[in-house]
Amino acid sequence: MKKETSKGLTAKQKAQLEALAALPDDQINTDDIPEATGDWSGAKRGVFYRPIKQQITLRLDADLIDWFKTHQGQSEGYQTSINRALREYVRQQQC
Repeated sequence: MKKETSKGLTAKQKAQLEALAALPDDQINTDDIPEATGDWSGAKRGVFYRPIKQQITLRLDADLIDWFKTHQGQSEGYQTSINRALREYVRQQQC
């Protein structure tokens, strides 16, 4: 039976990773890795990353809620649209 470290790797695997980390980049053979094309035009945001949602009670003006409900996209609800608008606002404030 193989002895495992706290991260689930055997001592041999850990030693191999440490040896690889010590190599300069130009000495690592990447021939079996496909080259990245750099074309991200078809990429979709948030496919793999899902932030943790927190349920809250929030009072908003009725006209704002009505606007988001009537202008929601085909694939998302009005709450998702409000969340996206708030996230964009925060992103702009950080610049």
